[in-house]
Amino acid sequence: MKVSHIALPWLGAALVGAAFAAGVGYDNTPQIPGQKWRVHDKERPNPPVVEPAETFSHMAPAPKDAKVLFDGKSLAAWKSGSSDAKWKVENGHFEAVKGAGDIETREKFEDFQLHIEWSAPNPPKGESQGRGNSGVFLHGRFEVQVLDVYNNKTYADGQAGGLYGQWPPLVNAMKKPGEWNSYDIIFEGPRFDDAGAVTRKASVTVIHNGMVLHHRQEFIGPSGHQNVPKYVKYDGTGPIRLQDHGDPVRFRNVWIRPLGTYDRPESQ
Repeated sequence: MKVSHIALPWLGAALVGAAFAAGVGYDNTPQIPGQKWRVHDKERPNPPVVEPAETFSHMAPAPKDAKVLFDGKSLAAWKSGSSDAKWKVENGHFEAVKGAGDIETREKFEDFQLHIEWSAPNPPKGESQGRGNSGVFLHGRFEVQVLDVYNNKTYADGQAGGLYGQWPPLVNAMKKPGEWNSYDIIFEGPRFDDAGAVTRKASVTVIHNGMVLHHRQEFIGPSGHQNVPKYVKYDGTGPIRLQDHGDPVRFRNVWIRPLGTYDRPESQ
C-alpha cells in the first residue's frame, strides 16, 4: 500500500520457523493509538511462520445465498472508477494489471462474509513491500494486506493478512509464490451517531489458509500509509476494493454473503 491508495474517509499447524528479525520499516512515523508501536515500526516483532495445510477453503463453492463476485470468466461485477475493470482475465482467474488502477465491486455491502483466493507472482521479484503487493479493502477503506511474505522480510503491520498499518497477523501463513492462498473474512462495519461520533468501530475476523490471523479485531480507523486516518461518518456500506500496486497478483473464487440476524423468519 502507499499514500495514493488511501480511500477517503489456534495455530492449526506446528511452528516451522521463527519470526523474521526486526529492522525493516520506519522509526519516524506516528504512534499507533492505544499501542506502544509506531505505524510500520521497524522494531515491531514479526509474527511466527507457520506452514499451512495444503488446502483449507481453497476453491470452496459459493453457498446458495452468496453473491458470486467472480465466476472465473468475467469481471462484470467490478469497475474501475466509472469505467469497466481493466484487469486481465484468463484460465479461471483475474490478474492485476500495472497502471490499470484499483478495481472495486459495483455493489456496496454492509456486514458480510467474504471468500477470496489469491496468488503471488512466480518467480518472485522485489523485496519487502515491493513483492506481490495488493490489498483487499473492506468498504473500500479498511485494508487486509495482500503481500508475498514467503521468505521475504518486511515490517510487521505490513504482513500478508495484516490490518495494514495497525495490527500484524498472529502468524505468517503464506504459501510459496505461485501457490494459491485463501482468505475467509468476516467484517462488521462501523456505526455512527447523528453527530458523526463512532458508536461501533469496524472489526474483522481473518482466516488465512485455515489459520486465524485476527478475531473480531477492531480497526483503529481507515487504513493509511505511515499514518492512521480517523473515522469519518459514512452510511456504513461500501464496496470490496482490490489494489493495483504494480504487481501481477492473481485472484479467483470470490464470493460474498451478507451477515444475517438471529431469530429472523425464513420468509423475510
